[in-house]
Amino acid sequence: MCGLIGIASPTSVVDRGWLTAGRDTMIHRGPDDAGKWWSADGGVGLAQRRLSIIDLSPAGHQPMLDASGELCIVFNGEIYNFADLRRELAVKGHVFHSQSDTEVLLAAYREWGTDCLSRLNGMFAFALYDGRNRRLFMARDRAGEKPLFYAQTHGTLRFASELKGLMADPALPRRIDPEALDCYLALGYVPGERCILQGVNKLPPAHALLFNLNDGQARVWRYWSLPEFDKAAGTTDVTALLDELEALLEDAVRRQLVADVPVGVLLSGGVDSSLVTAMAVRAASPMKTFTIRFPGYGHYDETEHARLIAHHFNTEHIELEAAESTVDLLPLLARQFDEPMVDSSMIPTYLVSRLIREHCTVALGGDGGDELFGGYPHYSRLLWMQRKLGWIPHCWRRGIARTAESLLPVGFKGRNGLQGLAADLANSLPLIAAYFDPRTRRNLWTGPDAWNLAAESIRGARIPKTADLLQRATQMDFENYLAEDILVKLDRASMLNSLEVRAPFLDYRVIEFAFGKVPSALKATATDRKILLKKLTTRLLPPKFDQRRKQGFSIPLGLWLQSGAWRRFFCEVLLGSENTLFNHAVARQLLDGQKKGRANSERLLALVLFELWRREYRVC
Repeated sequence: MCGLIGIASPTSVVDRGWLTAGRDTMIHRGPDDAGKWWSADGGVGLAQRRLSIIDLSPAGHQPMLDASGELCIVFNGEIYNFADLRRELAVKGHVFHSQSDTEVLLAAYREWGTDCLSRLNGMFAFALYDGRNRRLFMARDRAGEKPLFYAQTHGTLRFASELKGLMADPALPRRIDPEALDCYLALGYVPGERCILQGVNKLPPAHALLFNLNDGQARVWRYWSLPEFDKAAGTTDVTALLDELEALLEDAVRRQLVADVPVGVLLSGGVDSSLVTAMAVRAASPMKTFTIRFPGYGHYDETEHARLIAHHFNTEHIELEAAESTVDLLPLLARQFDEPMVDSSMIPTYLVSRLIREHCTVALGGDGGDELFGGYPHYSRLLWMQRKLGWIPHCWRRGIARTAESLLPVGFKGRNGLQGLAADLANSLPLIAAYFDPRTRRNLWTGPDAWNLAAESIRGARIPKTADLLQRATQMDFENYLAEDILVKLDRASMLNSLEVRAPFLDYRVIEFAFGKVPSALKATATDRKILLKKLTTRLLPPKFDQRRKQGFSIPLGLWLQSGAWRRFFCEVLLGSENTLFNHAVARQLLDGQKKGRANSERLLALVLFELWRREYRVC
């Protein structure tokens, strides 16, 4: 796991100091080693911070050149099938001088060119300079586990794992992109290729970029897509599906346990992490498992559930106690999440990562199971709405939604649900976790482009076109919520502690199985969720396992904002200065509403994190 940064220009780069500065803003991503390389003509510079996971020797140093000196790569992530690729490439005559997956990636490109992407099983973001053709090749993994930002100006391409790396360049403009901010306020994140800064882009998941240094032009393309459910190949044979899923998950976990450093499993005692644990003990024993207790908040205590699984599989179980979640963490996290996103569980995720890093360098988790196998509660609600409310004319439902938006205050329980009635479930989806609706955004943000509300149309264009409501919802969440919230939170919070977290459910073979072969009826119904995975737990987990339990990392933020240090801090950030982006009157209404018991805590967190980030990086 690493942090990478670089520049590619048709002419020799004169100002080179920012490359080292940008690299070292990401020291948390790679505390073990640092490297830098410039091409002979001075047009390409690559740099990296390394967290050593595979081949801890100096032979794994990056940037890494191939034997010819014509190819150079910086790479962040892990290629889980690198041993298989290495054997295949060795038969073709490639000679290896290290045990690293980075060298295998270089050889794979030399052998297959950009088509090597179809052969990679892993989480990755990399930039590879091909001196033979004077081109830079960049790519990002299928699910979007590893990040990659880039900016193209005046025929020059700059890129980095984190936005703070690019912002180390004083010449980079720091102006907010109005459409991106509108998406942030509506969705809680900036989707797709957009970035919160004007002139900067994210390379989307499952995309690649080829930059030609001869003409300064870049081409971006999607190299992989989610499969549609194949009705012809699909089966209702539950036993056959369970057998295939068990085999796929077992192999995914086995591959992801490979490391030259200590590895453990994040065990919450829920369905996903318990299944990962079951597969892990087949491959390695004893296996370390970790559970976190948050003192003073019994509702969030997972100890009992995790103990059941740990005892059943005889793991080396370690129970950790998280420190108190103080408001002092927010400036730290705002600085790390350098493109803001809204999810208060970033706080316990950071605390968990900090504790686990004291025991191991790599941890396996259960992320992805909900999106692939229908685990979120809103899937059942959508199916219930389709069955029970589908008879109501769409125009009537739109009227109810508009009335709720105009009459009910923001944060009023049930307001979001009533607004969601406006969606046509035949071809669209309601915005389940809406933060600020158009009316509130118009009042909240008073900047020069505030009237240009674009989030709804941008989100609408990203809704899949499939007729099956559940397939549409799970695919939407996989490509948006998972990629832009869950995986961003996991990457930034864990890497701030130099901890690599792997997700076996996001092995692309498991993803293709879930979307291409599992019928919706075996994912969720109006009354049940994660149906196929629960059947697998019956096969693999102890009889006392609680299949209904759904508990993620969370904190009682709403309670904290009633009074005390958290409320004082939020008031100070949002109301204590005239130099704020957001309307004080609206912010005060949200704070007052929270004190009255309305659900505004995540909305307030969105505003506070954005203001802290904007001030930290001097963005206007």
